Amino acid sequence: MLEHDCGACHGLTLQGGLGSALTPEALVGKSDDFLVATILEGRKGTAMPPWKKFLKESEARWLVLQLRNLPKKQAD
Repeated sequence: MLEHDCGACHGLTLQGGLGSALTPEALVGKSDDFLVATILEGRKGTAMPPWKKFLKESEARWLVLQLRNLPKKQAD
């Protein structure tokens, strides 16, 4: 999902594109709750859609954990 769905807007290497970068470095200072809410609710005025129809909160939290722990080679 991260590579295909998220990568379509955030870049295949998650360095950014239409959407912002999702690398561990780019997420510093953003709380897990903020990121989970962004995934589930989307962001008004941007291209970020809400994913709550497709993901449970626990799955969104798992995605945040995966993003925070991306190996350096994937984040580059």
